[in-house]
Amino acid sequence: MNSTQITALVIILLYMAATVVIGLVVSNHKKSKKEKQSNDDFLMAGKSLGPIVLAGTLFAANTGGASTTGVATNVYKYGLSASWYVIAAGIGFVLVSFIAPYFRKTQANTVPEIIRKRYGKSSHIFTAITSITALFMATGAQIIATASIINVVTGLQFKTAAIITTVVVILYTMVGGFTSVTATNIMHVLFITLGMAIAMLIIVNNSAVGGFSALFEKAKTITNNSGENLNLTSMTKVGLPTIIGYIAMYFMTFPTGQEIVQTYCSAKDGMSAKLGSLIAGIISAAYAIVPAIIGLVAYTCIDGFAAGGIQKNALAQSTLTFAPAWVSGIVLAAIVAATMSSASGNMIGTATMFTNDIFTPYINKGVKDENKEVWVSRATMVIVGIVGLGVALTASNIISVMMGAFALRSAGPFAAFICGIFYKNVTQRAGFISIVAGTLVAAVWIYVFKTPWGLSAMVPGGIIAFAVIFIVSALDRKLGIKPAKELDFK
Repeated sequence: MNSTQITALVIILLYMAATVVIGLVVSNHKKSKKEKQSNDDFLMAGKSLGPIVLAGTLFAANTGGASTTGVATNVYKYGLSASWYVIAAGIGFVLVSFIAPYFRKTQANTVPEIIRKRYGKSSHIFTAITSITALFMATGAQIIATASIINVVTGLQFKTAAIITTVVVILYTMVGGFTSVTATNIMHVLFITLGMAIAMLIIVNNSAVGGFSALFEKAKTITNNSGENLNLTSMTKVGLPTIIGYIAMYFMTFPTGQEIVQTYCSAKDGMSAKLGSLIAGIISAAYAIVPAIIGLVAYTCIDGFAAGGIQKNALAQSTLTFAPAWVSGIVLAAIVAATMSSASGNMIGTATMFTNDIFTPYINKGVKDENKEVWVSRATMVIVGIVGLGVALTASNIISVMMGAFALRSAGPFAAFICGIFYKNVTQRAGFISIVAGTLVAAVWIYVFKTPWGLSAMVPGGIIAFAVIFIVSALDRKLGIKPAKELDFK
């Protein structure tokens, strides 16, 4: 390793150590105030989050490998319009803020639990299984991102880096729980937003880049091996169907994604959930262009980089090439922050669902046992990490993995979730059939049709799910079947 790589690695390691220490100190401080830590304390931070901490946790949970290294990587294919992946997330948070208070009012801990309250056991189990499967995939995406950074900085093989990443995230999450994660998220947000934004300015103003004007002028001339202009400065190359699909994806996946819903449900009240969501949306939309610009520098200003095709280490390579060592360390630590917080959120979300929706009601026969549940939650986190590692070692494109995960967990349950809150005439059977139909359509759209027109599978899956739930509910009522019991909002 050269001096720049060594400096960057030291900063990354110090940052990771600080993350663990802060999380453990806060977690132990809260434990000391209680004789016994309940599973709600471990997984839900005692449902005490105010709007600022909640906004930071939402942003950090969503801003992972896909929103950093994934966006920079995809500049090759879509130009600066790759940033729409994160801009759409900001729009999604703003839209979801209008229904966010309902999450807190349901007095539930998981998405499947909310589904069960309206639609019964079959819908509960199916939603739990698809949600858990999706979080396995999402965890794998974060491991890919972190391991790619360690690979570039240290020269370690990707496989070795992925194993190290998995072990660190498991230990950090398993020991501290959700309190540990939320305690460090403000630090993560500062590093991700301010740290990367400052680094972007330093990188662009490097003499070898020449500032924004020179960067954009040169970017307009970059071609691939076939001589075709890559149109790297375009904000529309990704296409309107994909942009619409991104917005629909986030609007549908935030209300049905456990790592996000769990944060909303951990708010101290409904207003905190709403304000936190609005703040997270504004931060996300403003931040979106930062990783895209850093990726643009890599494909434009590193000799031969664009000729090699799409490069998953574009962000890391750009930083190491055009920034001082200490800046490189900050940027790469920010990415590690993003991926660690997202991976931790995924692990905690999976543990919460398995414990609340499978272990306690079906394996433990409905008997609450706090000690046993905490240990089951920790064991589940280990399993999530191991399965996520397997995903990381067999996949490469982070955004593709995340899009598949989002679609499989949300295309079906979204219609049932929205109708469960706002439509009093929905029936239990309609809810279950809708969830299954939407999920199957999304799976076929991705794995059989290969995502035509670049349109997210959430759109066709969601449309079918809504159509099915209204049609079947109407048919059921004609047969004399009563609507499902309405949710009790306290």
